[in-house]
Formats: sequence, structure tokens, C-alpha cells
Amino acid sequence: MNEETHPYPKAAEYLAVTHEVQNQPPPLQNYNTFLADTALREMSTRFGTHRHEDDLIAYGELTGRADMIDLGFQANEHKPVLYTHDRYGHRVDLVKFHPAYHELMKTALEHGLHSSPWMHPGPGAHVKRAIKYYLHMQVEAAHGCPVTMTFAALPTLMQNEYVVKEWLPKVLAPEYDGRNVPFTEKSAVTLGMAMTEKQGGSDVRANTTRAFPLYDRGAEHAYELVGHKYFVSAPMSDAFLVLAQAPGGLTCFLLPRWRPDGTKNPLQIQRLKNKMGNVANASSETELRGALAWRVGDEGRGVRTIIEMVSLTRFDCMIGSSAGMRQAVVQALHHSAHRSAFGARLSEQPLMQNVLADLVLESEAALAYTLRMAQALDHQDDPGEQRLLRLGTAIGKYWICKRTPGHAYEAMECIGGSGLMEDCIMPRLLRESPVNSIWEGSGNVQCLDVLRATQKEPETLQAFLDEVGQAEGEHPEFDAFMNRLEHDLENTEDMQYRARNLTERLALAMQASLLLRGSCPIVADAFCRSRLSTHVGLNYGNLPTGIDCATIIQRATPMVNA
Repeated sequence: MNEETHPYPKAAEYLAVTHEVQNQPPPLQNYNTFLADTALREMSTRFGTHRHEDDLIAYGELTGRADMIDLGFQANEHKPVLYTHDRYGHRVDLVKFHPAYHELMKTALEHGLHSSPWMHPGPGAHVKRAIKYYLHMQVEAAHGCPVTMTFAALPTLMQNEYVVKEWLPKVLAPEYDGRNVPFTEKSAVTLGMAMTEKQGGSDVRANTTRAFPLYDRGAEHAYELVGHKYFVSAPMSDAFLVLAQAPGGLTCFLLPRWRPDGTKNPLQIQRLKNKMGNVANASSETELRGALAWRVGDEGRGVRTIIEMVSLTRFDCMIGSSAGMRQAVVQALHHSAHRSAFGARLSEQPLMQNVLADLVLESEAALAYTLRMAQALDHQDDPGEQRLLRLGTAIGKYWICKRTPGHAYEAMECIGGSGLMEDCIMPRLLRESPVNSIWEGSGNVQCLDVLRATQKEPETLQAFLDEVGQAEGEHPEFDAFMNRLEHDLENTEDMQYRARNLTERLALAMQASLLLRGSCPIVADAFCRSRLSTHVGLNYGNLPTGIDCATIIQRATPMVNA
């Protein structure tokens, strides 16, 4: 058949046309996550880390690299696997992780995300660590659990001289040793926490695990523990802070995975939790069958002994959720800056601008609140700052972590169908988003803690309101909001019933105050008008008219060339 008689003479010219990819964003990688985040750079200076800027820039370069981002995907594609016994029938309780998980852990610990403020205290130490952790958690969040618990455990460990001598240097070491060997053979260790049981959950005073005194040699208060723990996160940690019922009541202990003589401590893993998210990190159910542990603090003072660790883990939940928000919104912003529809870039279309700017406001407000609490941590000798931290952490943990799932979903919707695909980071962010809200004290637990603090320590509420009040007169919506809030705080009827409402409004007040005292009036005005008004929309994309959405979007969008 010649060319004149062929029914489709030009078909060959179009055979490869469908392989030309158009109107798709480039990968968001190989960029500096610190330099690309205008709000973070502003707040870094504001909260006292200007002398650490070179270190933060370097960490931003590291966490934006394509190979680092890929480690996060690999660690989540290959879940941890439990081996209860070896091939000879010996009990081993071994959880194996993908090499990507170990590489992420190595990066975190070698950069001091578990210990730098304790090793190198001083102005801005906790803020610097919080910023680096914020950047790190945007790569992959699940492995942050043992990093956080190791960081948070130090104040509790200090209550036992034997533990300090034997464990502290290894806890603080800027190294990672993921081998399954006794702690006596390691120069660096990680720590976990095992508090909850089947029958109690957050009500740890209902714990039934028993602690039997074994011997006392100076500060070495040794016991054997018998019972169970229903949630043991990062079960390959070298030791765990646990709560158990000693003769004198609920008591805190440090329980190693191996005994000092090199034999296996009978902490037996029954199974790994089948979690919807946080899958790169293992969580387990365990039985304690006469496991050696050292008492930390006095008998019967277990909750008081471990409470500072709990508070610090809750603070890290704020960092993790703020990081999740930033990663979610940066994905939506990047996509919208490079994607066109209906004749214009998505980021230039009014309704999409409304949604994107709203997501940015949520992210920046969360970051400001979190770094303000980090700044308070840097002032351990200031009673006012510690009162602010006491109440502010409970409020912030509730609000920021609670806001993250809806924020992740909305960002996913901005991306559309591609955002639902598993080769996109968004499904992981969405599955990870409820974790920080539920763990370390769920929403109701946090709100009840807010009430407890304000009633038992009213000076904490005053410290909080004093901080918030520094923005008085800066915005009419803010002033009106504070008048309504202070009036409702004075009403003591049905406080528990109204606890969520009051906690949420306290959180909004702090966020608004911090933004009003920040360096971007456009963001502060938009936040106050959209969050503090009596006519607030229920979903993202309800910003009032007159908001400069384009400027809000531009300052938050990373510049990555197509």
C-alpha cells in the first residue's frame, strides 16, 4: 500500500506524543529547606539562634537533598519485622529495620537531635535543636520517636546517681549504634518509654505491673518487674523508662534490654502493632517476666518522676506536627506554582490562593508557637518562663497536633489525584498526622491537664496571659477576642465541659499574639481576621476579602526551577 492509499498517512509522526510530559512540577528536592522557609529564617533570628545560622543552613541543605528524601520513602516501604526466636529456638526478641531507617537514625543522632541542648546549653540551644528537628522531621517522622524519647529522658535519669554514672555518657553521645548487643558493649544508646497497659491507657495509675525489690547497693536500687506493657514504641531501644507498682506505690524505673552481665533481660515482645501510620518505627506489646530494672526517683512518686520526660515528649510532638504542616503545605505550594489549569497557574487563581494562603497561616502559626516554647526551655532558671512552658506545652500539644490531620488532607486535595498516590509523600503525611495528637496524651488528656494547671497553679495562666497580652492594641480583632476569652475564663461553671473550647481559644490567642509581634504584618492581619472573628469558616479557604494572599503564598513557596 503506497502513501497515497494509506488511510492514516501521518500516524507515525504522533506515535511518541503521549510520552512528552507537560504541565507537571519538577521533583521537590535538592533545595535548602532552611533558606527556602522565610518564616523559619525570620523566627530563627527572633528566637535567638542567629549565631547558629551557618549550622542551620547546612542542615537545611542536608534535609533537602534527594538522597535524604529517598531514605524516608525507603524506610516506610519496608516495615520493621519481628523475630521472637532464632533458628535454634532461643528467645531473641529482635526487630529488624531497613537500612534506610538506620541511616536516618544515624543522621539524627550524629547531629545531636537527641542531646545537643544538654551537651551544649546556652542561649538559643533548645531553639536551634527544635529548628533542626523541624527540618529533619520533614524528611521522615516515624524514626523520630526514639530520638525524642532519648532527648526527653535526661531530666528523669538525673534522679538516680547509679543510672547517671552508667548511662548518661552513652545517652548523650553524638553517635548511633543500632546493633543488638548489651549496652555495656556500646558507646552510644537510645532510650524508650513504656507506660501504658491494656486496662489503663492514659490512666497509668491503673497499671498492674508489679516491681519486686531485688537489692540495694548504694544508688543502685534494683527490682524485678512482672507484668505487661501494651504500647512500647521503638522496642530495640537499649533501655526504657517504665512505670510499675512497687511496695510504696506507682514508681518509675529504667529497664534495660540486656542485663549488665550480658544476658538477655526478659522483656519479651509479643507482637508488633499493625499501625495505620508511623510504620517505619516499630511499636510493640511486651511481657515483663522478672525483668531487671533500676528505680528512678522515690517509690510511689512515679508520675512526678517521669512527668518532665512526658512534657518534653509532648513538646517534640509540637515540633513534629509543625514539621508535618510545613511539608504538607510546601508540597501543595510547589505543585500549584508549577501546575496550570483553566488557562492559569493554580497558585494565581483566586480560590486556590485562598486555600493555599490559609494553609500557610496555619503552618506559620504552629511554628511560631513551637519555637516560643523552645525559647522558654532555654530559660530554665526563669520561673516565669517555666510557668509559661508548663501551661503552654499542654495547650500547644493539643492544638497544633489536633490541627495537623485536616491540614494534611487539604494540602493533599490541592495536589489532586497525584497527591493520593503512594509515590507521593502526601499519603505518608496524612497517615502520620494523627499520631502526635493521640500519643503522649490525647486531646481530652491535654485539655484536662490545662484545667489542672490553671486550677492548681493559677500563676501558670497568668504567665500565659501576660505573654499573650504583649500584643494588646496591635489589632482590633485580637483585642475583642481577648476580652471575650478573659470573660469566659472567669466563669468557673462547667469548666471541664468547656475545656476544649477554652484550650483552643488560648492556643489561638498565643498564635495571634506571636504573629502580631513578628516581622510580617500581612500574615498577622490575615491570621487575626480569619481565626479570631466571630464569623470563622469551618474549612480552609475561608479567608475574608482583602487578604494579600499572593504575598503570603510567595514568602512560603520554595523556589525550585523546572
